[in-house]
Amino acid sequence: MSDNHKNPFLSSEFYGIIQGKEVYRYILQNETMRVIITNLAGAIIAIYTKSRNGSEKNIVAGFNDIKDYEENPYYFGCVIGRNANRIANGKFVLNGKTIQLSVNDGINHLHGGFNGFNGKVWKLSGAQTEKDEVSVEFEYLSTDGEEGYPGNLLVKIKYTLNNKNELSVEYNADTDKATPVSLTNHSYFNLSGFESSTIHEHLLYVNAKNYTEKNVNNTPTGNILPVADTPLDFREPKKIGKDIHQFPKDNGFDHNFVLRKNVSGPIVPAAQLKDPSSGRTVTVYTDQPGIQVYTANFWDGTVEGTHGAYQQHGAIALETQAFPDSPNHPSFPGTILQPGQHYFSKTVYQFGIE
Repeated sequence: MSDNHKNPFLSSEFYGIIQGKEVYRYILQNETMRVIITNLAGAIIAIYTKSRNGSEKNIVAGFNDIKDYEENPYYFGCVIGRNANRIANGKFVLNGKTIQLSVNDGINHLHGGFNGFNGKVWKLSGAQTEKDEVSVEFEYLSTDGEEGYPGNLLVKIKYTLNNKNELSVEYNADTDKATPVSLTNHSYFNLSGFESSTIHEHLLYVNAKNYTEKNVNNTPTGNILPVADTPLDFREPKKIGKDIHQFPKDNGFDHNFVLRKNVSGPIVPAAQLKDPSSGRTVTVYTDQPGIQVYTANFWDGTVEGTHGAYQQHGAIALETQAFPDSPNHPSFPGTILQPGQHYFSKTVYQFGIE
């Protein structure tokens, strides 16, 4: 990576043909870091940052071969939609009518179904180079009935990298029928650059006093419980490995935290991840009510990626989102987008060194 560019800059390169459509890699770069994104799945392929000793590593899980992003069972780096996380039994009632979605996770609908936004080739809809930032924007039209969802939903996602080492992700959507919308990015972080095979030694802080309780089917009961005196208490930074084995059914952490609105404005601190060995940090800010913490519990060394074979607990996903199964819980923040309304969400990842 060159340090000759004081202003961020953007480049692109042809990546391949998928589903008969051209796919590209887009490189967003500033003086100290580099982000590589593709319009297949709107996926973040790589994020290169430097350690405290200047070593540059890719800190997110990914693939070398473009075709692996089509069949991507762990959702490496992808945009997730129309609805992030699970919907119980794949169904909910909307305007008096029962909507049945595809069921792709046991009895539940997960992350948009069998062929959600993570399986689509998105269209490049914008690219900008400013003095202090560069950005790319993709769009996708999800048609009425796709995976069971009502309405034609036009979705845009914009990635922006600035000189402060902040990668912001902005989601926009409009619909012609009422439909649930909850969008997120499913990047997995290992701040050692996967030099360490697990994230057990990483320190995690989550800005949450509560979490959404879940049942044996991994969907919310509707109860919101305190994290105090549980293994889910990350109100002070804690080694992820300390309590990761307290949830044997989950094989690790797979929980939605209720974020505290403890600052003014729509964007709140959600989580911070630190790797003591490399000094790398990532701080997550969002306007969403929840964050799903997932510790790659079912990686088993059989998936080969950019860093070789990915092992259990090899990385952590910090998925900013609406609460799981929100359409079935009137007490949860609403996720139904109506015609004439506009969906907007923003999450910012700030990268640093300590």
